[in-house]
Amino acid sequence: MTALLRYQSGLLLRSQRWLAPLLLYAAFIGVGVQAGEPVLGALGFASAALLPVSAWSVRICLTQEPAAARSVVAAAAGRGRAHLAALLTGAAWPALVGTVAVLAVTAIADRRGVTALSAASAGLLAALACALTGATVGALTARPFLRAPGWSLAALVLGSLLALVTTGSPAKHAVTALVTGARTTTADPPWVACGGALLLAAAASALACRATARLE
Repeated sequence: MTALLRYQSGLLLRSQRWLAPLLLYAAFIGVGVQAGEPVLGALGFASAALLPVSAWSVRICLTQEPAAARSVVAAAAGRGRAHLAALLTGAAWPALVGTVAVLAVTAIADRRGVTALSAASAGLLAALACALTGATVGALTARPFLRAPGWSLAALVLGSLLALVTTGSPAKHAVTALVTGARTTTADPPWVACGGALLLAAAASALACRATARLE
């Protein structure tokens, strides 16, 4: 699996397709987060903005490999393992970018009534919940479920929106916890939301890997 992850990461870096979602996230943060605003509210916005970026990243990794190369890798390692490596690669770097964003926002935002450690802890859990929920959306809106680029992109945008506003979504629960905490100056780490997002992402990954082994 380590070799597959290095292979997928190398493809992603060389293709420079990661640049578009990274610039989108930077634009979200630059417009939506201002120095001196309440830290928990700012962290909630930074976490929410990570969801569509994570979904986009996963979709990029699932579709970046040429068909011939994908067949060779699948023959060597198995289609399920190759697909899982692409999923993990697509989910890993948004989580890393989100971690950097949380630390930066915590440093510049107003932390009155909230310690830096508690704010950063809550922000990191919320960012992870949103990144994992986005990865779930990306896994279910790309191959092998949706092959047509137009339908896949439309489903990704709609799925990201629903994941942010639907009751019961781990991402919405995590962001709501931070926004509510901004009003009460109470940093309540969204452990339940993060755990739910992890289970959801694991289930979606298992389903996608099994489906790609049967359908491709």
